Amino acid sequence: MNTASPRTRMPPVEATDQSWLVFALAGQRYAAPLAQVGEVLRDGELTPVPGAAPDLLGIRHLRGQIVPVMDGRRRLDLAQQPPADAASIRVVMLQVAGQTVGFRVDAIGELIHPAADAIEPPPAGRGPRTGDPVKGVVPVDGGFVALLDVARLCRVPGEA
Repeated sequence: MNTASPRTRMPPVEATDQSWLVFALAGQRYAAPLAQVGEVLRDGELTPVPGAAPDLLGIRHLRGQIVPVMDGRRRLDLAQQPPADAASIRVVMLQVAGQTVGFRVDAIGELIHPAADAIEPPPAGRGPRTGDPVKGVVPVDGGFVALLDVARLCRVPGEA
């Protein structure tokens, strides 16, 4: 389901062997490798976990499996205002090291297929972050999409 408006529509760039799923958080675009995306679900009821990290919203059941769900805005230190369209909120189920972690986003975008030489290092001047999950950026549609390292994003030890 494409929730992007026509003016924010991102045309696919030159194809490579790696596709990325683009999603929006606080007006910014991020992407995760499609190979690590299990599925995309509507936002649903979560069970809070006392004493959990501030970016952990809670846990949910997914076909008999208990899955932690992270708040994308908190994890990436973004503004905490509500998204423009609450109906577009989704949970991206990410797969890393045999684990599934949900990642709540404001909206799902499109697939991009950036050429390896189109990927640039993250912009200079950003605030330092321990275990920064942004591993590169791709210029798209007059802006850029930040490419995420899923292992670092989900804080999976030994996988980053």
